[in-house]
Amino acid sequence: MESTTVQMAKRGVITIPQPLRETYGMQPGDTFTLMDLGGVFVLSPRSSEIDVLAERVRTRWTEKGETLETMLQALREERDRRGR
Repeated sequence: MESTTVQMAKRGVITIPQPLRETYGMQPGDTFTLMDLGGVFVLSPRSSEIDVLAERVRTRWTEKGETLETMLQALREERDRRGR
């Protein structure tokens, strides 16, 4: 893994080095996903699908009358069953 040092300019602007922009076909106006993993920042040229997937799961649970509490209870019961 290669690392590059960049400097933040006014208004929080960080320039992605030209070789990386060229390698990955980045263009002005492209959007990125920035994730904060406990102080480690991950910048991805792809959209995050985490929110979309979480919404799908929530919708399906709701349609089935499930709540977070009932799902956690089911997980506890399964863990206990397998632990015996």
